[in-house]
Amino acid sequence: MYDSPEALLRQIRLGEDTSLELKAVCFKGDRVSDPKKESLADGIAAIANTHDGVLVLGVNDKTREVDGIPVEKLELIEHYVFEACTDSIKPPVMFRSFRMEIPDSTGTPRAVLKVEIPRSLFVHESPGGYFFRQGSSKRKMPPDYLARLFQQRSQARLIRFEEQVVPGTSLADLSEPLWRRYTTRSSEEADGVLLKRSLLSKEESGLIRCSVAGILMCSERPDQFLASAYIEAVRYRGTRQDSNYQTDAQKICGPLDAQINQAMSFLKRNQTVFAVKVPHRVETPQFSERAVFEAIVNAVAHRDYSVSGSKIRFFIFDDRLEIYSPGGLPNTVTVDSMALRQATRNELITSLLAEAPVPYVIGDVGRGFFMEKRGDGVPIILHESTKLSGQEPKYRLIDDSELLLTIWGARQNSVSE
Repeated sequence: MYDSPEALLRQIRLGEDTSLELKAVCFKGDRVSDPKKESLADGIAAIANTHDGVLVLGVNDKTREVDGIPVEKLELIEHYVFEACTDSIKPPVMFRSFRMEIPDSTGTPRAVLKVEIPRSLFVHESPGGYFFRQGSSKRKMPPDYLARLFQQRSQARLIRFEEQVVPGTSLADLSEPLWRRYTTRSSEEADGVLLKRSLLSKEESGLIRCSVAGILMCSERPDQFLASAYIEAVRYRGTRQDSNYQTDAQKICGPLDAQINQAMSFLKRNQTVFAVKVPHRVETPQFSERAVFEAIVNAVAHRDYSVSGSKIRFFIFDDRLEIYSPGGLPNTVTVDSMALRQATRNELITSLLAEAPVPYVIGDVGRGFFMEKRGDGVPIILHESTKLSGQEPKYRLIDDSELLLTIWGARQNSVSE
């Protein structure tokens, strides 16, 4: 939106409207004194709750004069916006920022920060409450408006969330080598095939956007659009979750199949491998790699991606590993019935993973593709892990909003025996 300096300047001269907000920026030393962070957050949340919009920092909203921002302070104001979006708004608002130069009234180029804010999949609360954009101003949502908006957006998430539009995206946000793997069987134009496969979706206006599944499977960095779409992996020394004993950590990003690959690499470099001579040297890993592979695939494929601010967590300790997956159990599945029943939250994602081959570098995990949809993942996890460690893995549902799987590791003495 307003991609060129000329287009942006023309819109600034017309003044604020539903899709444009202007803010002058003042500094006191190395600190932003105006706009106040709370007020900035209210304005950003109002746009995200209403319509795709642009915030331009460095332009006086009353006079429309381009005051600009000192070039050396652009990074400071960019971080200020980031803090407003992540710390002052619940759930956090995604945005894109661009540094641009546009001329002031004398023709002198001035630096400004253009912040693109897409209409959100969620309803956002900011320090002043719940706001929406009406014309050139933000308004507090009346109770009936707020209730209706919550209902609309929650329904959109409940009805195949993975096929919902990701605001502000386009085919250009997908990696061609990644989406080509799902179009090779068709001679149709790419847009048509990707729409049929629900990797692209049409929004209400008719514009074609990426779907949630499209971003998750075909974008190089899904977390840039869906902030929690990554795995937080940590290796702790000992048996307690304590950052003072953290020996390795990785934010695992990328398309979902790449996340699984990286998580398995993280396991390989951080688990203990026991060696005994019986009579020849035999090496035994601390954890069944086949079981952990199934567990990570299940977490990535079946987590609830509509839950904002909660990512998959993969923790390795001296005696166990833990995998936290956001979202409750789908349909009427319970912790006790998981090994006996099959239920899928993300049917499209599981179908796409079923077409993605497992690379040989992962090792022998007992299958050629990431998903085979036979419902044998949980039984494999339970059987393989129990056989290795002598302890059955444990599933636990936390507050009906997060599933925790604990897999116990083999011990040196049990392997030696």
